[in-house]
Amino acid sequence: MRMVRRFEVAERSMSPALEPGDYLVAVAGLPIRPGDLVVFEHPRRPGFLLVKRAVQVEDGRVTVLSDRPDLTLADSRTFGPVSQRGMYRVVFRYWPWRRFGPVRSATGW
Repeated sequence: MRMVRRFEVAERSMSPALEPGDYLVAVAGLPIRPGDLVVFEHPRRPGFLLVKRAVQVEDGRVTVLSDRPDLTLADSRTFGPVSQRGMYRVVFRYWPWRRFGPVRSATGW
């Protein structure tokens, strides 16, 4: 079953792809590919959600990294690959209007 949720970006670790104050639509149950932006629960902080870039998908686990590693260590460099179960793929930004539109995957991952 696919589940759709809305999320707000709160920090700059994914800049310039995502900025604080961006509002996103993400869907659970979609395939995750390298380059996709994903939302998932921090493996060591239940209930705390992160948005990162998937860089490797293997055996149901996803390696996620920040686009700006100089601003955070909250990615797979710290906690390793995360389960794809319960992960959302970001598909659309609906706010702010000047950045309105589909969120595309990065190439080259």
